[in-house]
Amino acid sequence: MPLKPHGTLAGCEKMINFAQAISSQIVGKQIQTSSPKWMSVFYFIHFAYICRMELDRVKYWTNVSDYDLETAEAMYSTGRWLYVGFMCHQTLEKIFKAYWCSKKEENAPMSHNLLNIAQACGLNALFSSEQIMLISEIMPLNIEARYPSYKEAVGKGLNQEKCRELVNKTRELQQWIKDRL
Repeated sequence: MPLKPHGTLAGCEKMINFAQAISSQIVGKQIQTSSPKWMSVFYFIHFAYICRMELDRVKYWTNVSDYDLETAEAMYSTGRWLYVGFMCHQTLEKIFKAYWCSKKEENAPMSHNLLNIAQACGLNALFSSEQIMLISEIMPLNIEARYPSYKEAVGKGLNQEKCRELVNKTRELQQWIKDRL
């Protein structure tokens, strides 16, 4: 479980604000970096920024998901159909992890299995049957895009029209999840 002062995100915010005030004093030379108290101040500030990372976990995964969707669009514009599917998978994986972080104290799992991530954080209970079908269709593209022996077989099922559909549906599902964060 991540460390949080007072066990709340509000406690983290208070600690971060205090650390920022201390940082300002250090920059303004009101606290000398050569003093014995410097290390205590340094560790306090370090802990506060760890808390900041805790607050930003959802934002981090959301931003990376957005970036991956932009990459899917870039792959689409160059006709790299297999990688469009791969990046759609990455987009969903990361927005699922954002949802995970919005609901759970622990960090998102180091897993690429969309259904397992969704089930473990309760997201799967919210999906429509159409969304589950999309996830089931996109999930294999993560593995097959990585291994040459599968690329040819999977690549045959992906074309401009199919990839446009995948990107559009991925964008819709990503936004649907963002609305629940």
